[in-house]
Amino acid sequence: MLSACLHYSDCNYGWLVLFGTFGYLYSFGVYEGRYFYILEYLTNHTPSNIAWIGCFQLMMPFALGVVSGKLFDNGHFMRLRLEEESFSFSRNVFMLSLAKSFQYYQVFTFSFSQGLGMGIGLGFTFVPTVSITVHHFAKRRGLASGVALSGSSVGSTIFPISAHLIPKIGFAGAVRATGYIVLACIIAGNTLMRTRLPPRSKRPNATSPDIKSFFTDAPYMWAVLGALLSSIGFYFPLIYIQLYAVQHSVGSNLAFYSIAILNGSSAFGRIAGNHLADIYGPFNVQVICTLITGGTIWAVLGVHNSWSLVLVSILYGIFSGAWLALAFACLSSLARTLDEVGARTGLALALSSVGSLSSAPIQGALLTTSFIWIRPIAFSASLMFLGAICFAVTRVLQSRRLSSRIV
Repeated sequence: MLSACLHYSDCNYGWLVLFGTFGYLYSFGVYEGRYFYILEYLTNHTPSNIAWIGCFQLMMPFALGVVSGKLFDNGHFMRLRLEEESFSFSRNVFMLSLAKSFQYYQVFTFSFSQGLGMGIGLGFTFVPTVSITVHHFAKRRGLASGVALSGSSVGSTIFPISAHLIPKIGFAGAVRATGYIVLACIIAGNTLMRTRLPPRSKRPNATSPDIKSFFTDAPYMWAVLGALLSSIGFYFPLIYIQLYAVQHSVGSNLAFYSIAILNGSSAFGRIAGNHLADIYGPFNVQVICTLITGGTIWAVLGVHNSWSLVLVSILYGIFSGAWLALAFACLSSLARTLDEVGARTGLALALSSVGSLSSAPIQGALLTTSFIWIRPIAFSASLMFLGAICFAVTRVLQSRRLSSRIV
């Protein structure tokens, strides 16, 4: 990676942007489990209704990927990163501090938005921020992407801990404090990041991706199906593990830190998983990580004391972190040229965003107000296993295409 950094002028400054944006989105479980959702602020709504807030903010960066990815490939990185993300995302963090108790619409809608507003603000820049790493690293691209994505892990470790400010300065003050951190990271990341390739119009040999041909590419479509199925079950611990721990009489302080432990562990998974992908192939590693992630979701049923909560949080964090980072490495590896990276990644994320959107509401509906935990856990783990099968099919097809076992 060092040689790549020396050869190309820019290194992984996208880490800062993902720290301040996706790191904040991945702290959603703290709002749901302790302060803003089921137990206090929105007690007049069911877990399923409340879950729509989180799933929308997680879905929008993926759903808008097909648009932002194509714009990135066309050379519009500067306009995307400054106009959309810097203003919209940070603005909505500050607007969230104005939301009042029992006012669901203030949290969900555009004016006070932890739902749509933050998701849309990040939606136009998430794919370009990750995709630009591929352009800057000739070797060990998987590791470089993992380092960039680890920014979201570190951010989602720090932001949940900052919720301890709520009893001291109130909900509004605590949210505004995190908003300043978000704004500083976004400004720094946007200032330092640069695209290496000129716009497509200024590249004489550049070709526009044929998106229609992606739908007839069997390995690619199997990978998209795997991402879709997995994304439906993937987020269960991230959204519900804190609430599960509280319901099962695990210490409230440790339950609160479970999100931070989970997200902190994911940083190791994102870096280590993508490093292994550079050696053994992204799909070879992804199949294993998807299976183990499904197993750790089942293991949530075994959380009944402090040590089991910490163990499950760490294991899920490591392998789910690897899964998310490897998803980008897998999709990038299916691109025929660098001109397709943004479009292929964006389209796949847009199609799989249906899973992110439906995930938490389905799990909340299965959970019910009686908190029947076996239902959403079995549902989520089973979909992860189905996703692993799809990735295995992609691995076989791509191996035949490239005549190589390292895919």
